[in-house]
Amino acid sequence: MSYIIEYLKVIFLGIVEGITEWLPISSTGHMLLVDEIFTLDQTDAFKEFFFVAIQLGAIAAVVVIFWNKMWPFQLKNKEEKFVKTDTIITWLKVAVACIPSVIVGLFLDDIIEEIFYTPFWIAIMLIVYGLAFILVENWNKKRTPKISEFESIDFKTAFLIGIFQALAVMPGTSRSGATIIGALIIGISRTAAAEFTFFLATPTMIGATGLKFVKYILDGNSFDINQILILTVGMIIAFIVSMLCIRWLMSFIRKHDFKPFGWYRIALGAVVLILLALGIFA
Repeated sequence: MSYIIEYLKVIFLGIVEGITEWLPISSTGHMLLVDEIFTLDQTDAFKEFFFVAIQLGAIAAVVVIFWNKMWPFQLKNKEEKFVKTDTIITWLKVAVACIPSVIVGLFLDDIIEEIFYTPFWIAIMLIVYGLAFILVENWNKKRTPKISEFESIDFKTAFLIGIFQALAVMPGTSRSGATIIGALIIGISRTAAAEFTFFLATPTMIGATGLKFVKYILDGNSFDINQILILTVGMIIAFIVSMLCIRWLMSFIRKHDFKPFGWYRIALGAVVLILLALGIFA
């Protein structure tokens, strides 16, 4: 019975990850908050790895949906192949945008994890970035995007977006949220900002998972069969839910702005602070 309950928790976490990874409301923040209520019966070290590794399921959904845009090699006919130069250049821009996150991750990840991975700081970041979304969207009403096409983002702009993404090392911030806010401030359209976020997420999350894996092993940890199954189930659920969520988000932002997500973040952050004040959250 305990195994069934444990896997129900994993399924629920996979659903939460699949939804919150792409909506700008913080997947890590939501997963940590969910774990406060439905705590996985696993070691702290494994859970820290799980909360990052499960995102690979969400990344797989992006790769499937945007495969034609992401894969630079195409088959003209049975004998002839060609390389899409524009796609190669896009990946070079993504690589440049990843530089700030790599630097922050290597030097500050452990410190931030030790100090800020708490319900209080998650709530604060939810509220701060919720307000940021509302303010930026109100400001954007009077502006015309300088860049409306995803392919028009240049190397300098990509690096600037990467700086904003690096801010997402704080739990409760949202990697997609920080990236999209930065892109909107710079003058990129919502659709182009979202598409670049999807591209940028792929190497970022693969790299973050790789870093967590190395640290996990170097600290003397290993995986048992149950933990491997937990990771597999979580990733599969995150993949399925992400497929639905990404398609919905791209349809939503063609007609709406990001302010509803800002209000949701503020409301959730306020609820968490109230629960902390009442002693329900530790």
